[in-house]
Amino acid sequence: MIFTITLNPSVDIQYRVADFKENTVNRVADVSKTAGGKGLNVARVIRQLDEPVAASGLLGGSLGDFISKELKRLDIQNDFMAIEGDTRNCIAIIHDGKQTEILESGPVIQEKEANGFLTTFRELAEQANWITVSGSLPKGLPDDYYQEMLAIAKEVGTPVLLDTKGDLLARALQSETPPYLMKPNQDELADLLGKETLCIEDIKAAVQSPLFAGVEWVVVTLGELGAVVKHKDKAYRVQSPKINAVNPVGSGDSVIAGFATGLARQLGGEKLMKFGLTMGVLNAMEEQTGYIDTSKIVWCMEQMEVMEI
Repeated sequence: MIFTITLNPSVDIQYRVADFKENTVNRVADVSKTAGGKGLNVARVIRQLDEPVAASGLLGGSLGDFISKELKRLDIQNDFMAIEGDTRNCIAIIHDGKQTEILESGPVIQEKEANGFLTTFRELAEQANWITVSGSLPKGLPDDYYQEMLAIAKEVGTPVLLDTKGDLLARALQSETPPYLMKPNQDELADLLGKETLCIEDIKAAVQSPLFAGVEWVVVTLGELGAVVKHKDKAYRVQSPKINAVNPVGSGDSVIAGFATGLARQLGGEKLMKFGLTMGVLNAMEEQTGYIDTSKIVWCMEQMEVMEI
């Protein structure tokens, strides 16, 4: 069983407006609402791959109820913990070839809730074969909360795949119990290193530096250019097939889903790299976030090129 953790989930609302106007009424007929948050995208893709998956994190209020109903509809096991605060909305307005986003910060987590979830997490980690942890922390949780979770997972012997950025990424790397896999994208790695841009050689040097020494797998995604992957002491350049991207949002989450599923199926080496990164490509080919066409997996894997660098 794979458990996905989303501590700051959301209901993602998308409005498509043909002719958006400021400071007046815009009527919208094309509206979509989905259970959002990086870890929930991960769970959706794992479920589509027909791998046993459970989703957990913190949910509250009527929007939390909406997410619970969506999980039931998608046949994803719901292990979220209830909180007193309200789960957030994240709104995207698609207009004039642009996307304007309005993101709520989310609830403030109380200390008793923070402590309670660590107890829940330990119980989940004891049941899980693999855990994915994705996204930001809601207000009220300490900055070292992911480090606490990594320490618990280490104690019970369950490996963690972590996808976060900024200070949370830096803190995880400083942890005495680093994750099994990390997936920063190119910009997030540059931010971590205090640089504006990184070339392939820069990325190779970074992932093979002492900074990532305790992390078995490091997957640095490069968008349409594929990825640089470090496994143990070796680095690889993985090139993806050329596609017509429809919606690349959630492709990084889909990569995490692919690696978690591949690891659960005991894939390794080049096959695991191709399988994991294929899910990001397939997500980009779909209009909905966190969805893939499983009939195209073999085709995409065959188009992937892996080269040691």
